[in-house]
Amino acid sequence: MATPDLKTMSVDELVELFAQIGVAQGKAIREGVLPPEEPSLEMEREAAQKKFEKLYWEMDAVDRELRARGREARSALMQLYDYPNMQVKLMAARHTLGVAYEAAREMIEAIADSKWPGQSLDAGMTICNLDNGTFKPD
Repeated sequence: MATPDLKTMSVDELVELFAQIGVAQGKAIREGVLPPEEPSLEMEREAAQKKFEKLYWEMDAVDRELRARGREARSALMQLYDYPNMQVKLMAARHTLGVAYEAAREMIEAIADSKWPGQSLDAGMTICNLDNGTFKPD
């Protein structure tokens, strides 16, 4: 897939790309959580980790572009709070903490309470890091 020119994309297109990246992240997470007692799957685990890292930086680029367009553009990610994929919801909430703290935190708390594999633990750690000051949204 060719890397899109983020600067030429509309806010709606950036939000959709953010969601697509989140879905792919969720898939990479699931692929990376393989039985640790199965050494033959180590290569698959490493490939999933590399894929997730690449997707992390792609999402970061979309976030930077939305930030460059102002608070309203960043707030557009809030529409993903209703997205059917839990990874997308979590990442949208994390990336909107700086523009809609209460709503974003509420979404992160709901994900933590959901006990959804993978994302609930990540959401719980986000709450912990917000509370102890390790994570400071901007």
